[in-house]
Amino acid sequence: MKLVRIGAPGAEKPGILIGDDRWIDVSDAVDDFDEAFFGSGGLARLAAIVEGREALPIGDQRFGAPFARPHQIICVGLNYADHAAESGQAVPDEPILFTKSPNTLVGPNDDVRIPRGSTKPDWEVELGIVIGARTSYLDSVDEARDRIAGYVLVNDVSERAFQMERGGQWLKGKSAETFNPAGPWLATPDEIADVKDLDMWLDVNGVRRQTGSTSTMIFDPYVIVHYISQFLVLEPGDLINTGTPPGVGLGFTPPIWLQEGDVMELSITGLGAQRQRVIPPR
Repeated sequence: MKLVRIGAPGAEKPGILIGDDRWIDVSDAVDDFDEAFFGSGGLARLAAIVEGREALPIGDQRFGAPFARPHQIICVGLNYADHAAESGQAVPDEPILFTKSPNTLVGPNDDVRIPRGSTKPDWEVELGIVIGARTSYLDSVDEARDRIAGYVLVNDVSERAFQMERGGQWLKGKSAETFNPAGPWLATPDEIADVKDLDMWLDVNGVRRQTGSTSTMIFDPYVIVHYISQFLVLEPGDLINTGTPPGVGLGFTPPIWLQEGDVMELSITGLGAQRQRVIPPR
């Protein structure tokens, strides 16, 4: 299944995507695709809920993020060897973890706002993992498969000066409002033939900047979930951003930073496409 949330910001309705442009509204049976839904076996109930229902055109309605604001967003840094090289940093022996404020989550085509004082805003196409059950201290990597609700396309927007030049943790460069577009849909694992072999790309103003594949991840999604579970409790509906391939603005000589009016377009095989316009600080 492909889960979507359709409607204006704050008024999204949960549903199931049918084909490319139709959906089944399940808001009469499901409050939202949130922690309570995933934690109570909601995915297993969806097939019965949608049976016999008519799929309606989406038309020009807005896609919101395909799951509600999570309990936490956890990110993996430098998870592609070639991205580590362009960043001038060593390939990590263990996953580098940092958090991102959950209120960064927005829809896949919503505007991305440059924060006040920003000088080096950047882009990052990434595979996102949504957790399907409360998870801690997994005994094996294989156990992680059953804890994943699905996969989602994300843009882990960053402010490099905040991240790397202001001291402390990367959180500051990752958590400005609108810095985590997600969607358009959340694909359950059965929708993805091989999550470890998905093509991914990102354009800025029609120019290809990132081209990569999840096949070049240092730590694959199952390793990541198992690893994180050794340090903290993952709650149903939590989001993990798994890292980006090369081609971020930081990696160019000279660096290329996002500017007001720029347009980012990005995609991962099987997870749809996004388009964001960059707008000025408020």
